[in-house]
Amino acid sequence: MSAEPSSPPQPAALVRGSLIPALPDDLAVHCIALLPRSAHPSLALVSRAFHALLCRHPEPLLAARAVLRLSDPHIVLSLRPPSSASLLFFLMLPHPGWPPLPLPPPPVPVSSSSSAATDGSRLFLVGGSVAGVPAASVQILDPRARSWSVGPRLSSTREFAAAVAHSGVLFVAGGCVPSSPFWAEALDLSTPDAKWETVASPAHLREKWMHGCAALAGKVLAVADRGGLAYDPAAPPAEAWAPVSPVLDMGWKGRAAVVQGILYSYDYLGQVKGYDPDTDSWSTVEGLERELPKFLCGATLANVGGLLYLVWEGKWKGKGKGDKGEVRSMVVIEWAGIEITRAEERRLRGKVVFKDTVLFPDIYFALRDTVMGSVTCD
Repeated sequence: MSAEPSSPPQPAALVRGSLIPALPDDLAVHCIALLPRSAHPSLALVSRAFHALLCRHPEPLLAARAVLRLSDPHIVLSLRPPSSASLLFFLMLPHPGWPPLPLPPPPVPVSSSSSAATDGSRLFLVGGSVAGVPAASVQILDPRARSWSVGPRLSSTREFAAAVAHSGVLFVAGGCVPSSPFWAEALDLSTPDAKWETVASPAHLREKWMHGCAALAGKVLAVADRGGLAYDPAAPPAEAWAPVSPVLDMGWKGRAAVVQGILYSYDYLGQVKGYDPDTDSWSTVEGLERELPKFLCGATLANVGGLLYLVWEGKWKGKGKGDKGEVRSMVVIEWAGIEITRAEERRLRGKVVFKDTVLFPDIYFALRDTVMGSVTCD
């Protein structure tokens, strides 16, 4: 009796994922992680699963990009509702069409009087006020994990202080009474258990309220309501502090950003200008007149991937209705990425390479103050 012929082996059952048919989700996430971030807004329109991965629950994608050592600059933007003292934070990819990603609130609900500084992959939220009382808190945002941690407490409570990360050190000055022995202090960011150390400063140069801070030409610059200061960490203690150039002090209004060795701000006519420390002079950035509004107040600047970014509050031209039919307003945030080149005779020329408008339809407040910084996410 002959044996029955054996049946051919059956192919293994296909593993169907929710992202890409015939691929497990972990492999699909790996494939998506290889794509540039600029492609994500379009991918988010493919399906609900793609939208959930890219916009609502990006943790698996962020983990895959971290393994692949891929990174992109992001913008951290905060908005302050008038009905609450606490700031709301959002993570934004500097490409048109990318929806803002809400971030969890910081452990200490400080107000917009806090200061922000970034060291590349982290954002430090320094001081601020809680229920009208200045705080000594330092809160650290890790945008890759979308989580906050609490850093070493300041030696003095502060609000509206100057804060900047420079050469691996976080410097903080002002925002407290000028007679405080801890008026200026520094934290070594390369040491996990580092504590704040006092930075000696002459009493006659101290100012209380700061409105801008930056690192330029190896120095930490802080501009206040009654004159700006320059601190040189490499100089002897007796020579480390000095007033900034009168030309710089008169032209620096509000927040500023340093891109390729030039400090950018805007003047009282709303024009974007750049300060060159080599010539101690300001130059108007040409070529922006038709593409950008006049920034008389409220705009925030940042260096994002080597481009100058400006973020400002736009105007809502329509009306929306809530679930019960009531009319409500819409928060509109506009931003532009500017590539700046140096022309002959040290002239500065700008070209808007990115521009977008972001709507916040479920937020019932207007933009009052912003904390913005550029961080790198894997």
